[in-house]
Amino acid sequence: MTELRKAAVAEGMCPSTPLVAVAHVLAGTPDPAKHLAAALGEGPFALVILFVTPEADVVALARAAEAAFPGLPVIGCTTAGEISPDGYTEGEIVAVALPAGWFRVSPILVRDLGQLDREALIGRLIRERAALARDCPDWRHEFAFLMVDGLSIREDELASALAAGLGPVPLFGGSAADGVRFRETFVLNGAEVLHDAAVLALVRTDCRVQVFNLDHFLPTDRRMVVTEADPGRRIVRRINAEPAAQEYARLLGKDPGQLDSFTFAAHPVVVRIGGKHHVRAIREVAPNGDLIFFSAIDEGLVLTLAEPQDLVVHLRQELAELGRERTPSAILACDCVLRRMEALDKQSIGAVSRLLREHRVVGFSTYGEQLNGMHVNQTMTGVAIYPPEAP
Repeated sequence: MTELRKAAVAEGMCPSTPLVAVAHVLAGTPDPAKHLAAALGEGPFALVILFVTPEADVVALARAAEAAFPGLPVIGCTTAGEISPDGYTEGEIVAVALPAGWFRVSPILVRDLGQLDREALIGRLIRERAALARDCPDWRHEFAFLMVDGLSIREDELASALAAGLGPVPLFGGSAADGVRFRETFVLNGAEVLHDAAVLALVRTDCRVQVFNLDHFLPTDRRMVVTEADPGRRIVRRINAEPAAQEYARLLGKDPGQLDSFTFAAHPVVVRIGGKHHVRAIREVAPNGDLIFFSAIDEGLVLTLAEPQDLVVHLRQELAELGRERTPSAILACDCVLRRMEALDKQSIGAVSRLLREHRVVGFSTYGEQLNGMHVNQTMTGVAIYPPEAP
């Protein structure tokens, strides 16, 4: 047991005491990195994660954060909204720090996703995981947290390669975002601000953890087939041999001119993989009537329309289940931007925020989520972190 852990146990650390330090400031705050460092406390920390509104000066923030947290790995990404201790927020920078007394972290930067060297990445993951195991042989719990350029169109390939290298280590993550502009997304690694890249935090801990994924959709009996697509750009041109947006709208009983992000959030399509349905969310309608998706799509794929359960009721049930045996000290989550938009459209964003706040959920709204070897949409994926048990 580390000296920090001994001290924490001696002081009677209880489940209500967070094991994860969290701070947040408005993007316009002067010297936000300095404020975040002061609010997080002295640590020592194993890792600092930044979830950054696209309204911030991301380059200046990354440089300032490297100076504010000297000698510490700092990683992060831009968002489509933040999840702070107040629940859903916008225009903020949220900092999450993992204390060194409870966590060991190996951050891994993956550059040039368009030219991914799968075998080299798998080999590095195996070596890094083995090194963490040697450093902390008594710590048995592991997880991996990924942030990836949300406009790279490479998340599916990357998640597959990571899963091969991680073996039994559960992976979750989110695609960096740019509000709802879809123009420019960034990941942060120290002072570097990068496109076409991802950063993975390989974590070993003395705390019990549970990686999870949830969505609130049920498949209907309305199916369609992708009959023409551009998989490389995630574009569907024709569904059931008809123009894609026109056919999707027909199945919904809507005019194609009525299709917007709120429609896509309320009426997603799902695919069946491994005995379970997974959302393939639509991002937007192109001017020519094509449908642009958030994740992999291909000709011949059978899509099923799905209908939502009550978002608030479902989230309350799922978060309660994570705390059924023991209350998590913190939940780090990646939450699809379409879930936030649905909550806004149905005027339940306040209720969702209260649940996130009550269950100590922090994180960001994404352009897509990763779970083990898959890139998924319109879900919340994350890790619940529980207090370690005293020996």
